[in-house]
Amino acid sequence: MLVDVAQLFTQLENSHWVVFDCRHDLLHPTRGEALYCQSHIPGAVFAPVESVLSGEKDGTNGRHPLPAPEAFARFLEDHGVSDTTQVIAYDDVGGQYAARLWWMAEWIGLRHVAVLDGGWPKWIEAGFPVTAEVGKPRARGTIHVECDSTKWVTLARVEEAILSGTALIIDARAPERFRGETEPLDRVAGHIPSARNRFFRNNLNGDLTMRPSEALRREFEELLQGRAASEVIHQCGSGITACANLLAMEYAGLSGSKLYPGSWSEWCSDPQRPVAVGP
Repeated sequence: MLVDVAQLFTQLENSHWVVFDCRHDLLHPTRGEALYCQSHIPGAVFAPVESVLSGEKDGTNGRHPLPAPEAFARFLEDHGVSDTTQVIAYDDVGGQYAARLWWMAEWIGLRHVAVLDGGWPKWIEAGFPVTAEVGKPRARGTIHVECDSTKWVTLARVEEAILSGTALIIDARAPERFRGETEPLDRVAGHIPSARNRFFRNNLNGDLTMRPSEALRREFEELLQGRAASEVIHQCGSGITACANLLAMEYAGLSGSKLYPGSWSEWCSDPQRPVAVGP
């Protein structure tokens, strides 16, 4: 599920590999595409977070609800992806947006999907080529969509889990946002009651590559306190960075955790829902 930059470099001419640039900035939503237009990995396709990796918003379903799986599949097919294609996703902030594409691709049934370890900064550091040119159109791919409904949960399931104690909710946001000390994006500060905080950047080395799987497994097992990985529900502000924690758990051999796509932005849209603050 991780590919290093040297391995990707050797496959740039391989028509069975398709690379997606997922760079984005939650505070400045047009920044990612601007960066892509300036420079990107040769052949990479830009995957907009707001319009491709997210669906239609209604004001109560969160800032980045899931799109229709068929719509996402059409986007991938338009850029040459088929069931057997090797899909690579990268960003410039440690994989939080790339992990969203990775998760969504697996959600619709693709099995050859990976995140570029260290992403754009590691590619630049290695001195590999970049370009501002958009790649040539590829032959349209064919994806047989087989959505796995067990990979995510609804708001109702989160509410039930809180009442019954049957799941562990892990919040991937920065600690100060989790504690409710600041909230730059959503209308209410705080976190979902009973959730535990695991800042997604704790999964990374200083160069934004993933830390060793053994260390990640040990730390997540300490957080889980005996629970099975299948009992874990990941959330964040809007279902984006939660995918980074989900990726880290899978990489650590802890498979089966689930995504709550609506996350805090859906939870706090109703003032009647309880809000927790502090550690």
